[in-house]
Amino acid sequence: MSFSEKYSKLFKYILPTPFTIAVILTFLTFLIALVVTTPPNISITSYSIDLLKYWEDGVWNSGLMVFALQMMLMLVLGHTLALTIPVNKIISSAVKSCDSTAKSAALVTFLTVLVSLFNWGLGLIFGAIFARKVAEHAKKNLIPLNYPLIGAAGYSGLMVWHGGLSGSSLAKVAENNHLKEMMNGILNEIQISSLPEKISYWETVGSSMNISVMLLLVILLPLSMYWIGKKSKSIDFSISENKKNLATKENIIGAEKLDYSRLFSILFGGILFVYIFHKIIVEYEWNVLEFFTPNNINLLLFALAIVLHKNFTSFLNAIDESISGASGILIQFPLYFGIMGIMRSSGLVNEISDFFVQISNSTTYPIFTFLSAGLVNIFVPSGGGQWAVQGPIIIQAATDLGLSLPKSILALAYGDQLTNMLQPFWALPLLGITELKAKEILPYTLFLMMIGGIIFVSCLLIF
Repeated sequence: MSFSEKYSKLFKYILPTPFTIAVILTFLTFLIALVVTTPPNISITSYSIDLLKYWEDGVWNSGLMVFALQMMLMLVLGHTLALTIPVNKIISSAVKSCDSTAKSAALVTFLTVLVSLFNWGLGLIFGAIFARKVAEHAKKNLIPLNYPLIGAAGYSGLMVWHGGLSGSSLAKVAENNHLKEMMNGILNEIQISSLPEKISYWETVGSSMNISVMLLLVILLPLSMYWIGKKSKSIDFSISENKKNLATKENIIGAEKLDYSRLFSILFGGILFVYIFHKIIVEYEWNVLEFFTPNNINLLLFALAIVLHKNFTSFLNAIDESISGASGILIQFPLYFGIMGIMRSSGLVNEISDFFVQISNSTTYPIFTFLSAGLVNIFVPSGGGQWAVQGPIIIQAATDLGLSLPKSILALAYGDQLTNMLQPFWALPLLGITELKAKEILPYTLFLMMIGGIIFVSCLLIF
């Protein structure tokens, strides 16, 4: 049995589904809070009821539920955009250059990383479709190919996304008052008043450290995959014929014509684009990075998807195909919010942040944050869910140590995205599209993780 097969089997053996993990983490958080934070003058039974109330308050927190919907839309609209004809034409055009494993791996990695820096949902599906089309092209033209390597290249975007424009934590802290609302009840009034109204993308995505990280990823990841492609041998593979029905409806009558009208969809999408440009010019005064908040990102994705699909029917069909990918966010995020509710109201956040403060200094804290975020991501495989659980701890510890909040948040982002190469949860859509198995791509995603880890740690220490 190969290493990847052993790893895949071990991973399935020790980890249940992400939903089950979220339930286990809820129990664990409840028990830890019960042991660590129970006041001496309150009975365990009474305090247990209090903890359940804290959990319920977290689950139904209206601000956090908005956050969940924002993240769902970001994934669904990104996926929907990936299913448009123009995106498909871009992929088909790029595939023509894929005449060897090395060139294919490098090109798929390069374009997938670039797309994922714009939007993670788009990047995930773009990479999966690109990898499959490379395989179909190789089969048709009898080109020897290491298909699992190409599949891993199509998944590479999940290791860069959180430092890009759709990074969950980066987008949320760019919203006015998000930090203060999140830390309400955790920090005292003086500390909350000292928090910034927001942390803009110029301080996170556009920071010198993050730009350096992104440039290194864009350059070194494709080169690394090209090198592996040169060293690897082609592998015989089979792939089923794509039988997707592209037939259009006939005998369209009455008001139904609006559903199939190209002109109507362009008109609606065009109005949205005019409004978006108005916001950038007037409201944000050409400060483009300030524009990227969760709501604005989703507005832009919505407009792009509407315009690039042939009509509303095509758009809605793509939504139907994309929506299943958001089921994990829909049902798991409230559990993470409940965990946050327990940690916030019980004072457990303070206990954990005090521990980090005691063992950290200005040099080691970002590294500890990065490593802990990578570990947490294995159990909470969602950047948004992880921000809800780990974000308050990081903000409090960084505040107590007097360290840079943008750098601390980026350290979390880097750790979260790194272990996506280890955690196969988000690979499920890619595996379904490419017909590959997790154990086939894992040796190569682990290699990507090693390269990414070196880049992230180096930049966190240098900057």
